[in-house]
This record gives sequence, structure tokens and C-alpha cells, in this order.
Amino acid sequence: MSWMAWIVLGLVSGTLARMAMSRGERGLIGSTLIGITGSYIGTWIVSHWMHGTVKVSFLDVTTWVSAIGGAMVLLFGYKVLRFLARR
Repeated sequence: MSWMAWIVLGLVSGTLARMAMSRGERGLIGSTLIGITGSYIGTWIVSHWMHGTVKVSFLDVTTWVSAIGGAMVLLFGYKVLRFLARR
């Protein structure tokens, strides 16, 4: 996948994960960075723990599901760390 496809994938998956899990505290750049990082995390989780294969193709459903799931995992970890920091 090209770098532009990774940015679009990150933007969409980060925005969907943010809408599903939070009140929308981050902006466009934050959502994109969370989505890109989450797509790498999601791909790694599917490849290593679930012994599945993820085709790194923009139109592959597994890529989108792992990207959104990875972004949600990243947001959950962020929320846990933020909660612990407040205590």
C-alpha cells in the first residue's frame, strides 16, 4: 500500500474508533495518527496472536477490521493510562 493509502486508512479507522470509544477529544491529526498506529497494532495482533494473514491491501476487509480494532485497542490503552495518571 502507498503512504497515501495508509494515511486515508488511518484517518478513517481512527475516526471510527474515536467515535465508538470516546467523546471526540482529538482532532483530525490525532485521529489519523491513532488510526495509522492502530492499523499497525491490529495487523500485528492478527498476524501473531490469531495466526491469520492480513493482506496489506486498501480494499481488503481484514485490513480495515484489524485497523479499526487496533485503533480501539490503542484508545483503550490510552484511556487506562490516563485514568491511572489521574489517581
